[in-house]
Amino acid sequence: MIRILLLTFLMVNTLMVNAAWAEPMDRIVAVVNNEVLLESELVDMEQTVRQQLRQRNAAMPPSDVLRKQVMERLILQRVQLQKADSIGIRVGDDALNAALKQIAENNKITLREFRDVLAKDGYDFADFRDSIREEMIISRLRKSQVEDRVVVSDREIDTYLTTQAVQGGSETSYHLLHMLINVPEAASPEQVQTAQAKLDKIQVLLNAGGDFSEVAAGYSDGQNALEGGDLGWRKKGELPSLFSDVVPSLKVGEVSKPLRSGSGYHLVMVKDKKSEETHLVKQTLASHILIKTNELTTDNDAQKRLEQLRERILNGDDFAELARAHSDDTGSAIAGGSLGWTSPGAMVPEFEEKMNALPIGGISEVFKSRFGWHLIKIDDRREQNMAEEFKRNKARAAIRQRKIEEDLESWLRELRDESYVEYRDS
Repeated sequence: MIRILLLTFLMVNTLMVNAAWAEPMDRIVAVVNNEVLLESELVDMEQTVRQQLRQRNAAMPPSDVLRKQVMERLILQRVQLQKADSIGIRVGDDALNAALKQIAENNKITLREFRDVLAKDGYDFADFRDSIREEMIISRLRKSQVEDRVVVSDREIDTYLTTQAVQGGSETSYHLLHMLINVPEAASPEQVQTAQAKLDKIQVLLNAGGDFSEVAAGYSDGQNALEGGDLGWRKKGELPSLFSDVVPSLKVGEVSKPLRSGSGYHLVMVKDKKSEETHLVKQTLASHILIKTNELTTDNDAQKRLEQLRERILNGDDFAELARAHSDDTGSAIAGGSLGWTSPGAMVPEFEEKMNALPIGGISEVFKSRFGWHLIKIDDRREQNMAEEFKRNKARAAIRQRKIEEDLESWLRELRDESYVEYRDS
C-alpha cells in the first residue's frame, strides 16, 4: 500500500533510480531557455511513468510516444521552475521538512521508516527531497500566477444556480475522460491539417472499440494524457465551459464530437455518473469570554481572571453581563459573549473540541487557544438545513475550480509558447 501511494505521489516528479545510469546517458536531449535537459533525466522520468502505469494495470504506450509525452512534461516542469526562480519563489528547508513529515504520516509511518522504504525501493532520499521541493515550488507558482487571481462574483453564483435549477440534476456528478489534440494559436493550414489527421486516426481507433484511456495515453496532448486522460469526478459547474453544454447529454461510455477551443480539438467521454445527497448541519449556539495575553497580562494572570469569573458564574452571576464587562473579544462582548450559530469547522480546532464536549447549559473549564484564554457556555444546539448556503458555497468552489483550470491551461500554454526550446536529435 505504501509503495502504491508513493508511486502515485511521485508521478509528476523526476527521480534517480540508479546513479549508475547517469554517467553513460548524460547527453543533452533538449535546451529549455538557458538550461539543458539530459538523457538521464528523461530516462528517470520514463521509468517512473512506466512503474505508475504498471501499478494501474494501464496499457503501456509505444516507447516513442511515451518518450515524447515525458519530454513535454519535463519541459513544462522546467519552464515553470525557471519562472518561479525569476520571481523569487523559494521553498525553505523548514517547509520542505514539514511536507516530508506529512507524507510519512499519510502513509502511517515515521519519517525514518519512510526513508527506509525509499531506500528499499531504490530511491535516493536526497533526490526525493529535491523532487518534492520542486513540486512545492510549482504549486506556489501556480497559486500566485493563477489561483490567487481568480475571483468569483455573486452574480456568477446566481447564474450557476439558476442554470442548474432550469436543467435539473444539480447533484449529478460525472466521471470524465479527456483528450486534447493541440493546435497552435495562429496555426498554419498545414498544422491544422496535421491535427485533423491525428484526430481522424483517434476516432478510427475509438470507433473500432479502442479503450479511451489507452488511446489518450498514446495520442492526447493534454496534461493528464499519461493518466489516461482521467479528469476525475466533476459536477457540471466544475467543467470547462467548452464541455458544460455537452457532457449532461452524453450517456455513460459515450464520447463527444470534437470540440474546438483555442488549445485545439477536445474529445470527452463520460465514464460514469452519480447523484449526491444533501446533508443537514449540526450547529451550536455558544457564548464565550476571552482574555488575551500581552506585555501586561501573562498567561497566569489571564487564567486566574477567568477562573474567578467562572466561579462567579457558577454562583449565579450572569454570563452575558460578565462577558460585556470583561471579554477582550469586542465583537462578541457587545452581544453578551454570543458567537451566534456556528457550523462545524468555523472555530479553531482547540476551541471547537472544548465546545463540542459540553452539554447544553454547560460551562467549560478555563482553557487556552491560539487567541488567548477562554471560558465557554453552551446556549443551545440544533440541526439546521443549510441547503441554500451549502449550495452557494459549493457553487462558488465549483466555479472557482473551473476558472482555475481554464486559466491554468491558458497560462501554461502561454508560458510554453514564450519559452525557447531546442530539441537535440538522438
